[in-house]
Amino acid sequence: MNTEFDITETLDVTGENCPMPVIKTKQTTDGLAEGDVLEVVATDSGSMSDLKGWANTTEGVELLDQEESDNGGEAVYRHYVRKTE
Repeated sequence: MNTEFDITETLDVTGENCPMPVIKTKQTTDGLAEGDVLEVVATDSGSMSDLKGWANTTEGVELLDQEESDNGGEAVYRHYVRKTE
């Protein structure tokens, strides 16, 4: 777990494929306050590029970090998004 920032909320989109991780991340960040950090947990490898691209082209959010880990043979991708406005 990343300790550089405090996670406000965790969104579990494991088992979901494109475009659902991005759609659900957007819906969740819309309900956050400025400065809140959302942790998104996904199993779709495409979420690494999809969420990065979404954050880079969306006002009001910042992608803080992305991590890949192994959970018993299945890759798990964690994304950390801060609401900036």
